[in-house]
Amino acid sequence: MNVQEIRSLFPALSRKVYGKDLVYFDNAATSQRPQSVIDEWNRISSESNANIHRAVHRLADEATQAYEQARDAVKDFLNASAREEIVFTSGTTAAVNLVAFCFGEAYVREGDEVIVTEAEHHSNIVPWQMMCRRKGAVLKVLPVDDSGHLMVEELGGLLTDRTRIVAVTHISNVLGIINPVKDIIAECHSRGVPVLVDGAQGAVHCRVDVQDMDCDFYVFSGHKLYAATGTGVLYGKKKWLEDMPPYMGGGEMVGTVSFAETTYAPLPMKFEAGTQNFASAATLKPALECINLLNNNELIKYNDTVRDFLLDRLTSDGRIRLYGVPRGTNEEKIPLFSFSVDGVHHEDLALILDKMGIAVRSGQMCAEPLMDRFGVTGMLRVSLAPYNTMEEAEYFVECLNRAIDMLV
Repeated sequence: MNVQEIRSLFPALSRKVYGKDLVYFDNAATSQRPQSVIDEWNRISSESNANIHRAVHRLADEATQAYEQARDAVKDFLNASAREEIVFTSGTTAAVNLVAFCFGEAYVREGDEVIVTEAEHHSNIVPWQMMCRRKGAVLKVLPVDDSGHLMVEELGGLLTDRTRIVAVTHISNVLGIINPVKDIIAECHSRGVPVLVDGAQGAVHCRVDVQDMDCDFYVFSGHKLYAATGTGVLYGKKKWLEDMPPYMGGGEMVGTVSFAETTYAPLPMKFEAGTQNFASAATLKPALECINLLNNNELIKYNDTVRDFLLDRLTSDGRIRLYGVPRGTNEEKIPLFSFSVDGVHHEDLALILDKMGIAVRSGQMCAEPLMDRFGVTGMLRVSLAPYNTMEEAEYFVECLNRAIDMLV
């Protein structure tokens, strides 16, 4: 399928904003949804709206099947070794919080250490801070260099015999650089340290094979890869999930319950307490089918051309400071560009671009420590999906120039 055929699958892309064709360049925050995802959510909601894993009637069976088929689709998408390793959550944030709490309860003691990186989203910082405060552990930080690359050469010096886990983003939602997570995992494993990978952007832009990567945990959100909001995935190796205590207690995560003692359900139900967001979770299956549609060579080549065009224009403009610049080939950069303009506030730029029909993100991107690292209060971010076109990119550059001229 070419890009125009792809665009026809996404109803929102045909709308107008302020009388202009919508240019949606905020995909790193939330992607648009294809009609197949909308149809599946509507089907479950209107035809099979019944609680899963409980009743034996037809509607409950249909909802349960859709929910569990989505789990199988995620297992295949990640190449996990077993469906029991796939836990559904409300998103990346919930998945990281689950691991931080449960892993901390099982393995972290006073004086132990946790390592995160300077490029992390708040969702991969704050849960570890909370756990460290609760357990009396120490949080250590792997820095990034001026080009936005992790300073992996410093990792060995941070790892000690008290390091219990390392949490690293596959791709920063600010910098857009594909981090060498497989190398990081190998180094950590050589010291007996497990690794959690935040795949909120990585699951969208990379072909993820958790067995080949050998990560211990991998987390991502459905709403960034065309599924409904309120959906997320935690992949965890069975050896960790089996040993970790559950995050929440309640319905369906139990084996037996008495006032004397409660036992827990087998994986993955042990970590899925309460009524799940089953209508939204079911949309992961058509969303991942859409991902597979987008993984064709011609479309990938086209998308790379659009990325390269924007990278060239943003790096060649002396007024613009781009954060996250490839050191080797452009292949280490996804089509995500965060930048600032001297003398211009990022929000003013975003408001003007909005009036031109272009949706972008401005602010700290939930990465305040990274803003501090680069000495800014915020940035402007444009993030593309495979349905974005060269014409949109050219229009954006034209409008950005006009907006800068209006403000300087």
